[in-house]
Amino acid sequence: MECLLPISYLGPVAYYSAILQSEEIFIETKEHFIKQSCRNRCTIMGANGTQTLTIPKERKSSDKTLISDISISNQDNWQKSHWQSIVSAYNSSPFFEYYKDEILPFYNTKHSTLFDFNLKLSKTILELMQVEKKLNFTSKFQKECNGLDLRSSKFILKNQEEYQQVFCEKYSFIPNLSILDVLFNLGPETTSYLERQSI
Repeated sequence: MECLLPISYLGPVAYYSAILQSEEIFIETKEHFIKQSCRNRCTIMGANGTQTLTIPKERKSSDKTLISDISISNQDNWQKSHWQSIVSAYNSSPFFEYYKDEILPFYNTKHSTLFDFNLKLSKTILELMQVEKKLNFTSKFQKECNGLDLRSSKFILKNQEEYQQVFCEKYSFIPNLSILDVLFNLGPETTSYLERQSI
Protein backbone atom coordinates (compact mmCIF):
# COMPACT_ATOMS: atom_id res chain seq x y z
CA MET A 1 0.00 0.00 0.00
CA GLU A 2 1.21 3.48 -0.90
CA CYS A 3 0.77 6.16 1.77
CA LEU A 4 0.95 9.94 1.31
CA LEU A 5 1.79 11.87 4.46
CA PRO A 6 2.51 15.45 5.46
CA ILE A 7 5.83 16.16 7.14
CA SER A 8 5.34 16.18 10.92
CA TYR A 9 6.98 17.38 14.12
CA LEU A 10 7.31 14.31 16.37
CA GLY A 11 4.10 13.01 14.81
CA PRO A 12 1.42 11.14 16.75
CA VAL A 13 1.11 7.37 17.13
CA ALA A 14 -1.18 6.99 14.08
CA TYR A 15 1.36 8.83 11.89
CA TYR A 16 4.15 6.39 12.67
CA SER A 17 1.77 3.42 12.55
CA ALA A 18 0.96 4.48 8.97
CA ILE A 19 4.67 4.60 8.10
CA LEU A 20 5.30 1.13 9.53
CA GLN A 21 2.23 -0.45 7.95
CA SER A 22 2.69 0.98 4.44
CA GLU A 23 4.84 -0.51 1.71
CA GLU A 24 5.70 2.81 0.11
CA ILE A 25 5.83 6.20 1.86
CA PHE A 26 5.58 9.57 0.16
CA ILE A 27 6.05 12.84 2.04
CA GLU A 28 4.21 15.81 0.54
CA THR A 29 6.64 18.62 -0.33
CA LYS A 30 4.43 20.75 -2.60
CA GLU A 31 1.48 21.57 -0.36
CA HIS A 32 0.93 24.92 1.33
CA PHE A 33 1.50 25.09 5.06
CA ILE A 34 -1.57 24.13 7.13
CA LYS A 35 -1.96 25.82 10.51
CA GLN A 36 -2.64 23.96 13.75
CA SER A 37 -1.54 20.61 12.37
CA CYS A 38 1.16 18.03 13.04
CA ARG A 39 3.41 19.92 10.61
CA ASN A 40 4.74 22.15 13.39
CA ARG A 41 3.13 20.88 16.59
CA CYS A 42 3.03 17.79 18.76
CA THR A 43 1.31 16.80 22.00
CA ILE A 44 3.09 15.26 24.95
CA MET A 45 1.90 14.18 28.40
CA GLY A 46 3.23 16.13 31.39
CA ALA A 47 2.49 16.35 35.10
CA ASN A 48 -0.28 18.87 34.41
CA GLY A 49 -1.89 16.91 31.57
CA THR A 50 -1.41 17.17 27.84
CA GLN A 51 0.88 19.88 26.52
CA THR A 52 1.20 21.11 22.95
CA LEU A 53 4.66 22.03 21.68
CA THR A 54 4.63 24.33 18.65
CA ILE A 55 7.60 25.28 16.47
CA PRO A 56 7.30 29.00 15.69
CA LYS A 57 7.61 29.98 12.06
CA GLU A 58 8.49 33.21 10.30
CA ARG A 59 5.38 35.33 9.98
CA LYS A 60 5.16 35.73 6.21
CA SER A 61 1.86 34.49 4.74
CA SER A 62 2.52 30.83 5.45
CA ASP A 63 -0.80 29.60 4.03
CA LYS A 64 0.54 30.66 0.62
CA THR A 65 4.04 29.27 1.22
CA LEU A 66 5.12 25.77 0.24
CA ILE A 67 5.76 23.57 3.25
CA SER A 68 9.34 23.02 2.08
CA ASP A 69 9.94 26.80 2.17
CA ILE A 70 8.61 27.51 5.67
CA SER A 71 11.33 29.10 7.81
CA ILE A 72 11.63 28.51 11.54
CA SER A 73 11.59 31.62 13.71
CA ASN A 74 14.44 31.44 16.21
CA GLN A 75 13.70 34.76 17.94
CA ASP A 76 12.43 33.04 21.08
CA ASN A 77 14.42 30.12 22.39
CA TRP A 78 11.68 27.61 21.58
CA GLN A 79 14.20 24.74 21.47
CA LYS A 80 15.17 25.26 25.09
CA SER A 81 11.55 25.41 26.26
CA HIS A 82 10.55 22.35 24.19
CA TRP A 83 13.45 20.33 25.58
CA GLN A 84 12.66 21.40 29.16
CA SER A 85 9.06 20.28 28.62
CA ILE A 86 10.18 16.94 27.17
CA VAL A 87 12.59 16.34 30.07
CA SER A 88 10.03 17.21 32.75
CA ALA A 89 7.44 15.00 31.04
CA TYR A 90 9.60 11.93 30.41
CA ASN A 91 12.63 12.08 32.71
CA SER A 92 11.16 9.30 34.85
CA SER A 93 10.01 7.15 31.91
CA PRO A 94 11.72 3.75 31.49
CA PHE A 95 13.62 4.58 28.28
CA PHE A 96 14.28 8.33 28.42
CA GLU A 97 17.93 7.86 29.41
CA TYR A 98 18.30 5.30 26.63
CA TYR A 99 17.21 7.63 23.80
CA LYS A 100 17.75 11.21 24.99
CA ASP A 101 21.28 11.62 23.61
CA GLU A 102 20.01 11.02 20.06
CA ILE A 103 17.20 13.57 20.37
CA LEU A 104 18.92 16.32 22.37
CA PRO A 105 21.04 17.62 19.42
CA PHE A 106 17.82 18.77 17.70
CA TYR A 107 17.33 21.18 20.60
CA ASN A 108 20.92 22.39 20.76
CA THR A 109 21.42 23.36 17.12
CA LYS A 110 19.59 26.07 15.19
CA HIS A 111 17.72 24.96 12.08
CA SER A 112 16.46 27.25 9.35
CA THR A 113 13.61 25.37 7.63
CA LEU A 114 10.77 23.44 9.24
CA PHE A 115 10.75 20.70 6.61
CA ASP A 116 14.43 19.82 6.98
CA PHE A 117 14.27 19.90 10.77
CA ASN A 118 11.22 17.61 10.85
CA LEU A 119 12.66 15.26 8.24
CA LYS A 120 15.93 14.76 10.10
CA LEU A 121 14.07 14.27 13.37
CA SER A 122 11.67 11.76 11.76
CA LYS A 123 14.58 9.77 10.36
CA THR A 124 16.22 9.73 13.79
CA ILE A 125 12.99 8.43 15.38
CA LEU A 126 12.83 5.63 12.79
CA GLU A 127 16.47 4.76 13.47
CA LEU A 128 15.78 4.58 17.21
CA MET A 129 12.95 2.16 16.43
CA GLN A 130 15.37 0.22 14.18
CA VAL A 131 12.97 0.66 11.26
CA GLU A 132 14.36 0.85 7.74
CA LYS A 133 11.83 2.68 5.61
CA LYS A 134 12.63 4.75 2.56
CA LEU A 135 10.88 8.11 2.62
CA ASN A 136 10.03 9.30 -0.90
CA PHE A 137 9.04 12.86 -1.77
CA THR A 138 6.37 14.25 -4.06
CA SER A 139 7.64 16.20 -7.06
CA LYS A 140 4.37 18.04 -7.74
CA PHE A 141 1.10 18.63 -5.92
CA GLN A 142 -1.76 16.30 -6.82
CA LYS A 143 -5.24 16.54 -5.32
CA GLU A 144 -5.63 12.78 -5.29
CA CYS A 145 -3.25 9.89 -4.79
CA ASN A 146 -3.45 6.19 -5.64
CA GLY A 147 -3.05 4.93 -2.10
CA LEU A 148 -3.87 6.16 1.38
CA ASP A 149 -3.98 9.98 1.44
CA LEU A 150 -3.36 11.17 5.00
CA ARG A 151 -2.40 14.76 4.24
CA SER A 152 -5.51 16.16 5.90
CA SER A 153 -5.78 13.47 8.59
CA LYS A 154 -6.07 14.43 12.27
CA PHE A 155 -4.24 11.14 13.07
CA ILE A 156 -6.70 10.05 15.74
CA LEU A 157 -6.77 6.35 16.59
CA LYS A 158 -10.21 5.28 17.80
CA ASN A 159 -9.20 2.13 19.66
CA GLN A 160 -5.59 2.72 20.55
CA GLU A 161 -4.12 -0.06 22.67
CA GLU A 162 -3.31 1.21 26.16
CA TYR A 163 0.20 1.09 27.62
CA GLN A 164 1.81 2.32 30.85
CA GLN A 165 2.28 6.09 30.75
CA VAL A 166 4.38 8.16 33.16
CA PHE A 167 1.47 9.87 34.91
CA CYS A 168 -1.01 6.96 34.68
CA GLU A 169 -1.72 7.10 38.42
CA LYS A 170 -2.82 10.71 38.08
CA TYR A 171 -4.63 10.45 34.73
CA SER A 172 -6.30 7.66 32.84
CA PHE A 173 -4.68 6.59 29.56
CA ILE A 174 -4.26 9.47 27.10
CA PRO A 175 -4.29 8.32 23.44
CA ASN A 176 -2.95 9.98 20.28
CA LEU A 177 0.14 11.57 21.79
CA SER A 178 3.49 12.20 20.10
CA ILE A 179 5.65 9.24 19.14
CA LEU A 180 7.93 10.31 22.01
CA ASP A 181 5.35 9.10 24.53
CA VAL A 182 5.41 5.56 23.13
CA LEU A 183 9.16 5.54 22.54
CA PHE A 184 10.09 6.66 26.06
CA ASN A 185 7.55 4.34 27.69
CA LEU A 186 7.86 1.21 25.55
CA GLY A 187 11.40 1.44 24.20
CA PRO A 188 12.27 -1.51 21.91
CA GLU A 189 8.62 -2.63 21.95
CA THR A 190 7.55 0.56 20.13
CA THR A 191 7.80 -0.96 16.65
CA SER A 192 5.64 -4.00 17.34
CA TYR A 193 3.17 -1.76 19.23
CA LEU A 194 2.77 0.55 16.20
CA GLU A 195 2.34 -2.40 13.86
CA ARG A 196 -0.62 -3.62 15.95
CA GLN A 197 -2.57 -0.37 15.82
CA SER A 198 -5.45 -0.13 13.37
CA ILE A 199 -5.11 2.87 11.05
